[in-house]
Amino acid sequence: MILTVTLNTALDITYRVRGLRPHTSHRVTEVTERPGGKGLNVARVLAALGHEVTVTGFAGGATGHAVRDGLTAEPAVTDALVPIAGASRRTIAVVDELTGDTTQLNEPGPAIAPAEWNAFQEVYADLLPDVSAVALCGSLPPGVPVGAYAGLVRTARAAGVPVLLDTSGEPLRRGVAARPDMIKPNADELAELTGSHEPLRATRDARRRGAHAVVASLGTEGLLAVTPEGHWRAAPPARVRGNPTGAGDSAVAGLLAGLVEHLAWPDRLARAVALSAATVLAPAAGEFDRPAYEELLGQVTVTAEASAA
Repeated sequence: MILTVTLNTALDITYRVRGLRPHTSHRVTEVTERPGGKGLNVARVLAALGHEVTVTGFAGGATGHAVRDGLTAEPAVTDALVPIAGASRRTIAVVDELTGDTTQLNEPGPAIAPAEWNAFQEVYADLLPDVSAVALCGSLPPGVPVGAYAGLVRTARAAGVPVLLDTSGEPLRRGVAARPDMIKPNADELAELTGSHEPLRATRDARRRGAHAVVASLGTEGLLAVTPEGHWRAAPPARVRGNPTGAGDSAVAGLLAGLVEHLAWPDRLARAVALSAATVLAPAAGEFDRPAYEELLGQVTVTAEASAA
């Protein structure tokens, strides 16, 4: 079983409009709602790939109930979310059908009480003995200590469970120091962590800060991986247009699936890039276009990089 942690769960709402123009009214042509937050997106993609997944984190209020109700439609996903007094947030994606561009609006998360944080840590520790890998994903809601991910990384490592960390800012900086098995920052998060805007240099620096392996997302250019086994770039055959929401989460799912299936790094990266591109073609986060994924998987180019520092 794979465990995904989403401390700032959300109800993802996607609106599609024929053309997005500021300062005007719009008729929405289609609305979709899905349980959201990065770890829940990862979990749905893993389930679609045939893996059993448990999700934990926080859920509360009417939005939290909607999130949990949505999870009941995912038979391969087990709900271990911790109830809280506050209301879970919503995220709004507005897709412009004319241009293919997406505008994202993310609400702040609910305040987490100390007792709720303690309850979560107990649930997390109880789940780890049955877990083959864990993903710690997304932002921290108010009330959760900024070093929370660092503590969760250490708990997983003490239990002998490989852990992937996908967050940003100070939680990432502190989490990396706890020596996670893998981190997956995007280019901006990587630059913020290391101070370097040169991807290969920044990725190597991030690994020296404590991460066992670093897989950097470079947007339409694919992934750059620096690992103990080697350095690789993985790129899709062409740029795809659509809704990029959740594309990075699908890449995380591909990396996790490859980890537990003991795939070689080039195969993990090819899967992650193909899933990410196929997610851009899907209508909502946490989904991917399966025919596109299967076609893209054989077209991703993975090339070795020089390993000198």
